[in-house]
Amino acid sequence: QVRLVESGGGLVQFGGSLRLSCVASGLRFPFSSYAMSWYRQAPGKERELVAAVPSIGTSTNYADSVKGRFTISRDNGKNTVYLQMNSLKTEDTAVYYCKAEWVRDTYWGQGTQVTVSS
Repeated sequence: QVRLVESGGGLVQFGGSLRLSCVASGLRFPFSSYAMSWYRQAPGKERELVAAVPSIGTSTNYADSVKGRFTISRDNGKNTVYLQMNSLKTEDTAVYYCKAEWVRDTYWGQGTQVTVSS
């Protein structure tokens, strides 16, 4: 059974930082084979891509709204993807989900709530 378990969310003040983690288990192929990404969904809004890191190489992609503030990274030895979030804004408040993709295999975590207070 594939599981993606996010952690690290919580309540933080404007301008603060959080680091989200997503640990994968039960994947059919090695974790390093999967492209990993973070999405978020705020109340009343559609789920949107926040950051992505490929299975091979070091290129990363970010939503314009988080560029320069968020950093995605992965530790293949720990089957974990991270999202370092700095200079948080109230508009970053959302449920954050991680996603693993390999060809036609796509898996989602259950999400972790991030709330930024003003």
